[in-house]
Amino acid sequence: MNISRLKEIREDRDLKQEDIAKILNISQVQYSRYETGIRLIPLDKIYLLSNYYNTSVDYLIGKTDIRKPYPKSIVK
Repeated sequence: MNISRLKEIREDRDLKQEDIAKILNISQVQYSRYETGIRLIPLDKIYLLSNYYNTSVDYLIGKTDIRKPYPKSIVK
């Protein structure tokens, strides 16, 4: 899976790979492998990043160009 937006959104906020690696509780090397596509990023890490960046998972993985997160649905 190509997650090219990981680098783009990180750089938009002037963050280093080390900064995001700390948030995800992983090494900078591990995070670098996610950005370059060498390793697949686990779903729990994508979820953490979507919350951190306040965006949808679909935006991070390139399924949509809309950055805004989806509204939460209320199930009764």
